[in-house]
Amino acid sequence: MKRHTRQITVGPEDLDALQHVNNVRYLEWVQEISREHWAELTRPEWEARYFWVVRSHHIEYLRAAVAGDRLILTTFVPEVTGPLSRRVVEICQAGSGVLVARCETQWCLIDQATKRPSRIPGPIRDCF
Repeated sequence: MKRHTRQITVGPEDLDALQHVNNVRYLEWVQEISREHWAELTRPEWEARYFWVVRSHHIEYLRAAVAGDRLILTTFVPEVTGPLSRRVVEICQAGSGVLVARCETQWCLIDQATKRPSRIPGPIRDCF
């Protein structure tokens, strides 16, 4: 399993009225790191032929993150079946490694020409 990691520092723009990271911001981070990981793995011919859409997100919030916190986001794809892949994003406190949130997202591969789900080809499956 190929993992992709990035570090972020929580800023005031990431906070909600309770002064901790807004739930929507976590989802934005999940989508950003997912796109980064795919961009790292993809090939031009795959980009020309396919695109990914989200089928579902499940986020577990385990601890609050606040302004100034440094977070490590890690993503990986542990499973692909037919046109679907399951992507995990773990968000941990930098330094301690304490898990702040964990998201599982189901993505569906779509054929550009038909706009219909497409079975994930072997080379794409293998790149994860």
